[in-house]
Amino acid sequence: METITENQKLKVAKKIKKMFGHMKRSEMEYCPIRDVMALASDKWSILIILYLGYYPVLRFNQLKKKVYGISNKVLSERLKVLESDGYLSRTLYPEVPIRVEYELTDFGHSYLQKILDLSEWVTTYSDQIMANRKKYANAQG
Repeated sequence: METITENQKLKVAKKIKKMFGHMKRSEMEYCPIRDVMALASDKWSILIILYLGYYPVLRFNQLKKKVYGISNKVLSERLKVLESDGYLSRTLYPEVPIRVEYELTDFGHSYLQKILDLSEWVTTYSDQIMANRKKYANAQG
């Protein structure tokens, strides 16, 4: 396991201070980090972005099949939010029946890279996380 040095901890603390240190209490009601992260990092949005990163173009029903467990309503809502924030584009083809396709924008691809970094970290440490959970549960009784 990797050891985090005091120097690394100081660098992290400086980055966090830079993000929040300038904010007054009255400005903390609206936090852009919380706002953006809440909408772009929920479990459904991350899966949608990952699948659109793997399959360049998907239709609604294809996404629904890939993102197991998501309802039509939630998928529709997530797609609208991701489109409005610029992560994906929606193309409507005036055919009968109407065909709608979704794909990541360049902005969405840049976010996908960050999700992949986090996913690799999760893969690396998932055994440790599971062991920590088990240890915690045993300690709680």
